[in-house]
Amino acid sequence: MKNVNLVKIVNIVTLVALLVLVAAPLATSAQFDLPDPQGSKTNLPSDTNVSGLLFRVIQIMLAIAGLVAVIFLIIGGFRYITAGGNEEASEAAKKTITNAIIGVVIIILSFVIVRVVANAVKGTV
Repeated sequence: MKNVNLVKIVNIVTLVALLVLVAAPLATSAQFDLPDPQGSKTNLPSDTNVSGLLFRVIQIMLAIAGLVAVIFLIIGGFRYITAGGNEEASEAAKKTITNAIIGVVIIILSFVIVRVVANAVKGTV
């Protein structure tokens, strides 16, 4: 019983730490330069059409999905290592790892498809 509580605590701590690591650059605006006080320079993304905005949103969503898939891969690996000879726990962990790898492959393929469609749309416009 203590082992199950420990796994839950470790999972929660891992998710919170990952959330902090992802949110820290966003909170400090470290991903791009902010404009000067005079407003002369800005590196903020500016989409002037709907398709550009839509592709940017899809890319962000795919990045988040990829992050979640990698988190599940780490959790499955941790559960597999800590199974301790319990076959049910190791089978569940193997299933989690397999599903996470399938998810990563699907997300990578989705990213490639979105890039191809985006290039096709930009080429015809």
